[in-house]
Amino acid sequence: MLLTRIKNILFDPKNTWIKIKEESAGFGQVLTNYAMPLAALPAFFGLLGLTLVGQRYGFGPVVGIFRVPFGSALLWGIVMYILVLVGLYVEGIVINALAPSFASKPNALNAFKLAVYAYTPAFVAGILNISPMLGFLVFLISLYGIYLLYLGLPVMMETPKEKVAVYLIVIIVVMIVIYFIIGGIAGAILAASWSPVF
Repeated sequence: MLLTRIKNILFDPKNTWIKIKEESAGFGQVLTNYAMPLAALPAFFGLLGLTLVGQRYGFGPVVGIFRVPFGSALLWGIVMYILVLVGLYVEGIVINALAPSFASKPNALNAFKLAVYAYTPAFVAGILNISPMLGFLVFLISLYGIYLLYLGLPVMMETPKEKVAVYLIVIIVVMIVIYFIIGGIAGAILAASWSPVF
């Protein structure tokens, strides 16, 4: 079921959004059956990347690799996992709150589903966190989520076609702020729990 949904939202999003809207799944089911398992991917592979693969530093002949101690990386992973889930919940609240401003139909559950399922590319790309050097590739793959949002807004929030682009831009700005804060908090916790010695 989980793998099928991932495949369908990534490769057949137009039809999948319709199915998602028609489903009776509530907040708890979407959270526990989809968001929570998938949010573990970036956190887990990020943990492996920080502890096993390590991060390169330096240039030329002075190049090395530093690895984060397991305890610090585990703390980072747990915090990142929780904050991503909180971020999706907040994003859903924002999408729902903005709906009337864009002639859309407010629906808290549909807004949450929209936030969660549109984040699928970022969840899946999180596997590449096993190598910190692939961060830019993770970012590029995650951008596909914007297209999923674009397709999902008219279905999930019943947004008129002429309002979709502006609604989407506002959501993107909010998402950038939310995930900038999440990254900052997780980075600060990692820095506070471990200081690299070169």
